Amino acid sequence: MILRSSRLALEPISPDLARRIVAREEQPGDNWHSEYPFADEVDPLTSLSVAEPTDTPFTMYLIRRTDDGQAVGGLGFFGSPDESGQVEFGYGLVPSARGAGLATEAVGVALEHASSWGARVAVADTAVSNLASQRVLVKNGLTEVSRDDALVYYRRTFASR
Repeated sequence: MILRSSRLALEPISPDLARRIVAREEQPGDNWHSEYPFADEVDPLTSLSVAEPTDTPFTMYLIRRTDDGQAVGGLGFFGSPDESGQVEFGYGLVPSARGAGLATEAVGVALEHASSWGARVAVADTAVSNLASQRVLVKNGLTEVSRDDALVYYRRTFASR
């Protein structure tokens, strides 16, 4: 299922697509930005590339701008919600796509759907030095719950449905 907002689409990444992204085997219509995938996304994509296909919504997604159709980043859930309903996620954009609010929009779309799919809590972390990512999380209703020398940890509890 493709998740959409006014400026972007989140497209699920299948194991086969993950393999092609890592190998840079672009096909017509893929329209990957030349900086994609960024370094932090290669390991999760590699793991996904050897996974069994599944129809879970708690997977990895391409972030694609709707104005030019270019894939400029990724967003992923680190599995389905656990027994308490908690799901962890991460995201990133290629450097040239940052600063336009796309990450904030992508996280908002993903969290709205995570809640509708049964997640009760969303958690994420980001580097202490990554102030832009911290703003993205706060704008999406996550609050800081702790930090250490390297990371700031965030949490959001969804309203009961």
